[in-house]
This record gives sequence, structure tokens and C-alpha cells, in this order.
Amino acid sequence: MIPWLTIAIALPAVGAVVLWATPRGSAEAAKRIALGFSLGTLLVIAAMALRFDVSAAGRFQFEEVYPWIPYFGVHYAVGVDGVALALILMSAVLVPLVVLAAWNEHDDREDGGRAYLALVLVLEAMMVGVFAATDVFLFYVFFEAMLIPVYFMIGRYGRGDERSRAAVKFLLYSLAGGLVMLVAVIGVYVYGGTFLWTDLVADGGPLRAVSPEVARWLFLGFFIAFAIKAPMWPVHTWLPSAAGASRPGTAVLLVGVLDKVGTYGMLRYCMELFPGAISWFVWPVVGLSLVSIVYGAILAIGQTDMMRLVAYTSVSHFGFITLGIFALTQEGQAGAALYMVNHGFATGALFLIVGFLIARRGSALIADYGGVQKIAPKLAGTFLVVGLAGLALPGLAPFVSEFLVFVGVYEFNAVPAVLATAGVVLAALYILWMYQRTMTGPVPEKLSGLRDLSGREAWAVSPLVALIIAFGVYPQPLLDVINPAVERTVDEDTSEVGAVADGGAQEGDEE
Repeated sequence: MIPWLTIAIALPAVGAVVLWATPRGSAEAAKRIALGFSLGTLLVIAAMALRFDVSAAGRFQFEEVYPWIPYFGVHYAVGVDGVALALILMSAVLVPLVVLAAWNEHDDREDGGRAYLALVLVLEAMMVGVFAATDVFLFYVFFEAMLIPVYFMIGRYGRGDERSRAAVKFLLYSLAGGLVMLVAVIGVYVYGGTFLWTDLVADGGPLRAVSPEVARWLFLGFFIAFAIKAPMWPVHTWLPSAAGASRPGTAVLLVGVLDKVGTYGMLRYCMELFPGAISWFVWPVVGLSLVSIVYGAILAIGQTDMMRLVAYTSVSHFGFITLGIFALTQEGQAGAALYMVNHGFATGALFLIVGFLIARRGSALIADYGGVQKIAPKLAGTFLVVGLAGLALPGLAPFVSEFLVFVGVYEFNAVPAVLATAGVVLAALYILWMYQRTMTGPVPEKLSGLRDLSGREAWAVSPLVALIIAFGVYPQPLLDVINPAVERTVDEDTSEVGAVADGGAQEGDEE
């Protein structure tokens, strides 16, 4: 059997080693090496996806299990179900596009961006690993190890004077969440006797026998780490700082992929490891999700920096994702999983377009632009399409996700579904107002020579626009692989839905 996932993890890691071994004066060669390894990884993952059995998308496939630290019951265990496969494919698509978009971004550095591209490949290896891990301890290792390349990508290769501070803030928030999760991971082993996910969630598995109080504490330990990573209000403040100080390529991977680890963790670990504890947390999380939706959107409207504006829109979007997950319905969780993928494509494209503008003008401030559609119509047109995707316009991919979330949440309870519609209205305001201020009106004198999309830039953003349109018109291929995995999760939680939707946890003193 071909170890597809191990190859997909190892290939970008090998590429990073090759890049670090490349002589300093070989900037062009380094770029081509990074692009080659990232495309090679995409081809490997695409070949694996073609062999994926869609009819059995609810169970793990391409599994590999090898003892790693036998004394502690730790395994190198990887495998993918439909949700994990979709997120790994999304990550593999975004990385080569980031490499293309950042082709000339670090030419002013002594190494020509060689070390930055190596960090991107290291991060790709860890992103594949974190979505593929089926050992809780291995998942934790990848979850924490991702912080290292991102810290340097922001702190050393970011923009502005605040990049070091933003990198430290990102690191501290993430480490704090990781520390809490480590306690919960240890608790899982103490009470479950193993780290293997499939053993822990099996019918009659060891975690099913723990007391409700223990299950609630373990659930909370994982949830706090995932809420910080996602990020949810009120532990979201690191994201606007980190995205605002990042290069656009870094922001694409940070918001487009890394933050999905948080919502993926909620769906995979919180929901399936501790189904008996969910009812105690549904309404608090629904409340936090609604606050995230409205709060993120309102702050996005008030931003003057485009990078920070897009970051705040993501706080709002992640509110929709967590709302769908904790609706505990088939439609809500399928919409949330689909939202993770579509948000990665749409927000990734939006960050790339903003990056192209910054490369031309040297500023991310909205006030420094205007009239761009008159002198760069292709750039403005692409900005409009991806912006409309950001506000979930029907016919574009995020609309399907958002619609499914609303259907699932309404089935759970009508009140949060109605309240969440405020996010839809506010999304139209922050996207269209940003477009109006940057793309329409008179052309400032400093922008008179602004060039339109180059061929390389078009190659970087066109695949994302194509995917946004394709999955907006026909989302069924993604839903075919996502739905069976979500059904498995919902089956664990259906006994809780009625009691929760009618007023919250009922266990209390009866336990």
C-alpha cells in the first residue's frame, strides 16, 4: 500500500531542507524549487483524492499506524475522512498560489526570500499532518509545531514596525491555548488508556465510561485551545494584529488554513470524543458565535487598513462556522465543514488581491486608493468577484455554505438563526464600502501609473476564482465527501439535540 499521507507530509518537508541547502545567491532557483515541491505535493494529494472511496467517506481511509513512543501508547497514526480530505486539498491548492503571489516579494532581502519559502513548505507539511493525524498526541504535536514557522513568517518577514509585537502576541495566545489542551490530552490518556482516536470513539470506548463532570472538563480543555485558534470572540484579538502585520501570503495561510484547525478540532475532537458533555456548552457557544458574527462585522466596517479589515471579516465568518457546528444538525455541520473550505478559497483570494495592491502602492490603507477600476480593470474586476464571494452572493461558493448553516441553525432553534442574519447585512456593508472607496471615484495622482494584473498574478488568483464559481454553481462533489463524515458526528449527538434546543442542558443534578 502506498503511504500517501506520509509522502504528502514528507515532500514539502524535504523541499524545505533543499531550500535551506540552496546557496544564498540562487534566489530564482529557490523560487522554482519551492513552486516545484508545492506543486508536487498538490499532485500527490490529488492522486490520493482520486483513490478516495466517496461511498465510504464517513470512515478513515489511507490509514497508517506505527508505534512511535510505545511506553506512553503514542503512535504515528494518520488517515483521512471526507472533511479532513477536503481541508488537506484546500491547503495543497493554496500553498503553490502563495508561492507564485510572493514571487518577487522578498527580492530586497539578502537571501531573496529563500528562508521564507522554506518556512512556507515546513508549514505545509504540518498543515497536512494536523488534519491527517488520528492519534490525539500526534495531533497535539502538529498543532503546536505549526506555531514555529508562522512566528518567523510574521516576526521576521512581516510588514511594518509592529510585526515583532504581533508575532509575540500570536505566539503567546497560541501557547496558552496549547497548554490548556495539553492538560486535556493527558486527561484523555489517563481516562482512555490510549491516544488512538479510533479506539477512543469506538462503541463502548473508554471515554464513554468517564463521569459527566470529567467529560465536561476535558471538552473545555480542547475547546479553549480551538476557540483561540479559530479565533472566537473574546480570544480573537491576536488575529487582526497578526494578519495586519503579515505579508499577504502569510495571511492567506494563517486565516485560510491555520484558523481552520480550530473549527476542525471542534468538529472532530470536541464533538466526537465527548458527546455527553456537548449539551452543557451548546448555548454558551451559540451565544459566543453570534457575538463573533456581529462584532467582527462591525469592526470590519470601521477599519482603515485592508489587511485588518479582511481579518475582522474572518472573525465574523468563523462565528458562522462555529454556529453551524454547535447547531448539532446534519445541515448545520455540513455547512460549517463546507464553509471552512470555501472560506479558505474566498478569503485567500481576497488577501492575494490586497497584496497585489500593496505591492503597487506600498500601503494597505484604504484612503491611499481610489479609481483603480479605471486604470486596472482586471484587478478591480477580480477584487469585485472575490469580494462578492466574501459577502456570500448567490452563485458563489460561500453562499451554499452559509445557506446550509442557516438551515441547520433554524432547525436547531429559530432565534439564533434570525439573529445571525445581521452578519449577512453587515457583510454587504464592509465589502461593498471597501470596494467603493478603493476601486471607484477619481484616480489619485499617485496611482496614475498603477499597472493591471500581470500574467504571474493572474495565474496565482485565477484558480481560486474558478473554484469559487465552480463550487458556487455545483457544490455536490464537496458535499459528497463531507456529508458522510458529518453524519457520523451527528449520530453521536442526536440524543442531545432536542433537550439542548428546547432550553439547554438537562443533566445537572440528575447525574
